[in-house]
Amino acid sequence: MKHLLYIFFLTFTVSFFSQIEDPIEWSTSVEKISETEYLLVSKATIERGWHLYSQNVPEDGPIPTTFTYDDSKNNFSLEDKTLEEEGHTVDDPVFGMEIKFFEDLAIFKQKITTISDVNIVNGIVEFMVCDDSKCLPPTEIDLVFNLPKKTNAVFKNQNEMLSPVKWKTSVEKISDDEYDLIIDAELEKDWHLYSQYTADGGSLPVIITKAKENDAYQLQGKAVESDTIKKFSDVFEVQETFFADKATLKQRVKLTKELATITLNLTGQVCKEACIQIDENFVFSLNGNKETTNLTTTKINNTSVNNLLYGMDTDHLIISDIKCDDEVISSAKDIQSGEKSLWSIFGLGFLGGLLALLTPCVFPMIPLTVSFFTKKSGRNRSAGVSKALLYGFFIFAVYIILSLPFHLLDSVNPDILNEISTNIWLNIIFFIVFVFFAFSFFGYYELTLPASWTNKTTEGESSGGFVGIFFMALTLAIVSFSCTGPILGSLLAGSLTADGGAWQLTAGMAGFGVSLGLPFALFAMFPNMMNALPKSGGWLNTTKVILGFLELALAFKFLSNADLVAHWNLLKIEPFLLLWILIFAGLALYLLGKIKFPHDSPIKKLSFPRIAGGILVASFVIYLASGFMVNKETKTFTPLTLLSGLAPPVGYSFIYPNDCPNNLDCFKDLKAGIEYAKKVNKPIMLDFTGYACVNCRKMEEHVWPNPKIDDYLRNDYVLISLYVDDKKELPKEEQILVNRVNGGTRKLKNYGHKWANYQTQFFKTNSQPYYVLLNSDATKILNQAVGYTPDENEYAQFLKCGLEVFNKSNKE
Repeated sequence: MKHLLYIFFLTFTVSFFSQIEDPIEWSTSVEKISETEYLLVSKATIERGWHLYSQNVPEDGPIPTTFTYDDSKNNFSLEDKTLEEEGHTVDDPVFGMEIKFFEDLAIFKQKITTISDVNIVNGIVEFMVCDDSKCLPPTEIDLVFNLPKKTNAVFKNQNEMLSPVKWKTSVEKISDDEYDLIIDAELEKDWHLYSQYTADGGSLPVIITKAKENDAYQLQGKAVESDTIKKFSDVFEVQETFFADKATLKQRVKLTKELATITLNLTGQVCKEACIQIDENFVFSLNGNKETTNLTTTKINNTSVNNLLYGMDTDHLIISDIKCDDEVISSAKDIQSGEKSLWSIFGLGFLGGLLALLTPCVFPMIPLTVSFFTKKSGRNRSAGVSKALLYGFFIFAVYIILSLPFHLLDSVNPDILNEISTNIWLNIIFFIVFVFFAFSFFGYYELTLPASWTNKTTEGESSGGFVGIFFMALTLAIVSFSCTGPILGSLLAGSLTADGGAWQLTAGMAGFGVSLGLPFALFAMFPNMMNALPKSGGWLNTTKVILGFLELALAFKFLSNADLVAHWNLLKIEPFLLLWILIFAGLALYLLGKIKFPHDSPIKKLSFPRIAGGILVASFVIYLASGFMVNKETKTFTPLTLLSGLAPPVGYSFIYPNDCPNNLDCFKDLKAGIEYAKKVNKPIMLDFTGYACVNCRKMEEHVWPNPKIDDYLRNDYVLISLYVDDKKELPKEEQILVNRVNGGTRKLKNYGHKWANYQTQFFKTNSQPYYVLLNSDATKILNQAVGYTPDENEYAQFLKCGLEVFNKSNKE
């Protein structure tokens, strides 16, 4: 019942220290718009698997990307905000909000207007990057933009100005108040004018606007363009759309008042080996760089800096030479991906097909169809078997074909399925559809496809041969839709709300088709096996009703998604659990014969499967009710493992909102925590974490509440949680320059900077979560530090090992 949405990776190292990760590289360039206007272009090249967050992230979400530009000399001004590309927007279930991020490549553009001569513009970008298992602390990088020297004009020769475009305008009257204003461009050979729809990050597109604001007319959308060419640009590394030789732009306008002339402004670029900016006004009569990066390196005394900030230097930190009996290196294995693989989706589809076989629309067809093939072939048994095999294959093929349109969608925009699935209203639609399917399974109405479809496919069966067998398979798919439709709808919804998109849907459809077609082939090869099949009866409708209850329960998963994203604060953990308890209590009562639906047969005596099923579902209801049990120490509800990914997080609660992890005692200042540890003579657990760290929350909610682990953290260790994204400003005396481990310097401005620097300087790693066990004065590492460790036993062994080493050290 789990629906996991994230891929988990765990980094392996054989030494005590991990490697510094630097998955993003920044470069800069400048695009000249006019003699006084420029675009400052910042390009981020991101390693595969990592995400850079947008400039616009809701409060309490991940750290946004932020650009600042040094205009202290007042020699230029910023025009509007820094522009960014479309990126990917997803509904994050952990933060309960829409979050936009970039992968592989991100380009940001800031328009400036120079006021006086300026050759260099300095800037800083602060950003945060995450992969699916960890986040790196916020980082600042210096940016340097070298502006091109001003020139008076571009020349073909020393005395001839370059003018590669000839313009011509005309007007077409559409009605008394509508006109098409037409701009024709004739381009010299090898020069390109760029479309309104060319990709961001490349040459500048054509933009048509009013030359000056005028309420007497309105532009009706974008201009209609003549034929364009698409080609990948090696310079900008994007697919550019442009005109060659000639271009026609037809801009429709609608008058609100009588006018004699309209003036439109057209801006853009024409390029060959060089690019020329276009800024033209057209009057219509209605009557008749080179990329560069710059990082500063300064020599700083690390010892004095570390002593000031942390009360120690890296030289003071040593590794314990005492080993525990079973030291755990938790990063020595990869954690299985939480995202459903194609094989697991295939397996779920196969299971769905098996359930469909047990419905009254499909099950009775098995002996009839097998008998048809075997008897029709007479003594030639091999011919009957081959036809039944072909029939089974065509059933598989029909469901594969049903998934193909979604691949066409995927090819138009690879992210379209993901974009659709993260929509609030789509989740509401899925909720409504699943409720509709559920009541169909309950027997209140039937879902059927048009009768004309069945008639057409039945006619096709008379064709004989391969074609006839194909139409038989297609007919089965159509006439069984009332039973298979809701199951297929579940596959569609599950695929659209996962990261695999069309391929996950195809894998699910393949599994469904295999399990639905396989029995026909098997029973044709081994007819005697049919004697073991149960007879059709009321149990088939019981199967449908059970599926109806499951569909109804899953419907609220989609409504919960919409609630989390929209911040309605309605379907929190308490009402969600109550609804599921009511649904599955209803299922238990149904199995025990206390509730009946329209198509149910009279129950004279409860069968063993119904009694066993009722007891099993009732046990699950009790399990759901256990979700309301409150841990008196942590003051939170108990997270239910089987509902992970289905129910809202336990912290999303009316009664017990989770403010601090499990109500543990912890310190958020290193020196204060060390002083307390020395006072009580306990070892320290350094918890490098972040407010925006997803896997840190997973550890705190699903691993730390384990009784053994909670006992260690609550009674045996002093917990010091250092938030590397804490924006609280440092005292002035601690706002100092420090050396970066990988070169260069940075100025510490807030506590997040301070703790991130501590992690990289002392432990040579910069990912979170990261857990280090130290002695009481924080000068000795007790055992192997670990990162994200979802295995509770492994994490408990890690804590036990550190405690053993600490106790042995104290006895020496």
